[in-house]
Amino acid sequence: MKMRGPIVVGFLTGAFLLVQFFVPHQSLKKIYEMLLDWGVVIGTFAIVLGLASLFRVHIDRIRQRRRGYGYSFVTLASFFVVAGIGLFKGMAPGGAFQWMFAWVQVPLDATVFSLLAFFMASAAYRSFRARSTEATILLIAAVIVILGRVPIGGEWTDGYLPRITEWMMIYPAVGAKRGIILGASLGAIAMALRIILGIERSHLGGE
Repeated sequence: MKMRGPIVVGFLTGAFLLVQFFVPHQSLKKIYEMLLDWGVVIGTFAIVLGLASLFRVHIDRIRQRRRGYGYSFVTLASFFVVAGIGLFKGMAPGGAFQWMFAWVQVPLDATVFSLLAFFMASAAYRSFRARSTEATILLIAAVIVILGRVPIGGEWTDGYLPRITEWMMIYPAVGAKRGIILGASLGAIAMALRIILGIERSHLGGE
């Protein structure tokens, strides 16, 4: 029953949304809008459950003195400080909450994202080693695009390399991008149908 109930609810909801999309009607639209409101309420309860899970995980880590439990202290302290300032001081422009966001959150985000450049450089080095035909094609295309995007590439080739780069970005790159998007869309449709029909149960904790 624990598995059957969510499967039935998922099937009925998914089937209704599918019918409403292809057979639009005023009465169905009202039910659709009501379901959207329900989704907001359910999402709010999901946030509460997420907070409960956050507290449980980090409090257990602190109690058991597991590796990295100091970060759990920082996480919980940051949550209570930010939540307290937001609740009692408000989020008015120029206030403490906005100050923390502008001078703490934004610099931390910039620091984390700046580290991605090193990971990208490492991944590019591993990918561009011509150990196979596909890797060789990737290497050649990357070199052409990189040189075609900088002024020195146009100077060396009398403007031919930038034109080749532009052609590659307009035709092969766009075609490959659309193929990837199409494949991802078909995969999403297949996964949605599997969930609606109750075939896919991993989101319920099953196999």
